[in-house]
Amino acid sequence: MAAKAHIGQTLISGGRVIDPANGLDAVTDVLIADGVIKAVNPSIPAESLDGEVQVIRADGMVVCPGFIDIHTHLREPGFEYKETIATGAAAAVRGGFTTICAMPNTEPSIDNGAMVDYVLSRGATTPARVKVIGCVSKDRAGHELADMEELIDAGVVAFSDDGDPVYDAGLMRLALTYSRGLGAPITNHCQEHALCCGGVMAEGWVSSRLGLAGIPAVAEEAMVARDIGLAELTGGRLHLAHLSSAGSVAMVRQAKARGLLVTAEVCPHHLLLTDQWALGLQCSPSVSAGPAAYDTHTKVYPPLRGDLDVAACIAGLADGTIDCVATDHAPHDRVSKECTYQDAAFGISVLETALGTVLATVHDGSISLSDMVERMTTGPARVLGDGFAKYAGLTPGTPADIVVFDPNALWTVDVNDFASMGRNTPLNGVELRGRVAATLVGGRVVFEEPGMLNTGGEL
Repeated sequence: MAAKAHIGQTLISGGRVIDPANGLDAVTDVLIADGVIKAVNPSIPAESLDGEVQVIRADGMVVCPGFIDIHTHLREPGFEYKETIATGAAAAVRGGFTTICAMPNTEPSIDNGAMVDYVLSRGATTPARVKVIGCVSKDRAGHELADMEELIDAGVVAFSDDGDPVYDAGLMRLALTYSRGLGAPITNHCQEHALCCGGVMAEGWVSSRLGLAGIPAVAEEAMVARDIGLAELTGGRLHLAHLSSAGSVAMVRQAKARGLLVTAEVCPHHLLLTDQWALGLQCSPSVSAGPAAYDTHTKVYPPLRGDLDVAACIAGLADGTIDCVATDHAPHDRVSKECTYQDAAFGISVLETALGTVLATVHDGSISLSDMVERMTTGPARVLGDGFAKYAGLTPGTPADIVVFDPNALWTVDVNDFASMGRNTPLNGVELRGRVAATLVGGRVVFEEPGMLNTGGEL
């Protein structure tokens, strides 16, 4: 749905407001004026307000700060046949994400100020707030540090060579050292290629049964251990991308207990799906169907792993070891997936299914709803630093970035309805529980799911 014109004041009434930044979880009203939060009070009668008021009646809904995704592949420039900044941002607001951070594995890579300016300028006309993550190394080649200070001055919020790890431990040490003064984390894609051996899915009985080369968990864990050691050596800010194994979660838990500046994220699919989905088996009581065997849409890096790893990731998210949910939204064109499993590209299109996927951990009692909201709002904001706090709460005077969602709404994923150009998800045809009803950015309704809200119009 197209964005609605901004009319000055919007009142969201009757919803369960969950605002972890301010410790609020109660049925209350939210008043927006001129694009910012004006008031959050138990009762704000629309009739008492001067001027025109757009009323959104959110009875039975959750109202919370807009979600922040610190790991989004928007593909532009260079791979616009997979996704563009515009289509990725449109997908984001459909999923309740009001701020997204573009990863730098584009062509050319985002390793200089001019490239940052390009992405920011393209993002400025989209419905979501688009931020930029810059390269750690020039052209993501892993040989020479990018000019990190230039990138910070241009506006990047973090550094990563994602798509590939920072292979050189010496280079990673330098990057972490510089991160202390620059105030931005180094986000590493933890993958030791020497241990992957051309694998295409998690190593285990499923890969053996399918005759596919496996990737052992230690391929991730070896680099997690290396990077935690370097973070301890340098005092730098390390953020570990897309954790997927029980061993990785345990190491992060130990690092935090030692007081290290280490944070971590987990993807929605690593909280719900297991490697058995590649067999075509239904593996979760929270969904109604599974994919076909050898479905290349289940091919992702890190790979979908076993039940024990999924349980460890959920436990880590619940107890705060894992700081946030990040989508690792990786859209692909049809040709990249309609091929053999060995030849298919790694990646899943996630932005539009993230909420329903993560809510499965709430519905089965693994994590509270308020904690889930925290991991998608203040959690990622805390990883990126103080400048993001204004986007992660409903504090009067801050931007009115808000998502309204029904945690119990049942809906069936249909990739033909996606705003993203990437239709590559194993969840196509699966029934999820929990759906975004409306998303507001800067007080403006940028997405509304038809028929879900009782909107009172203008008074």
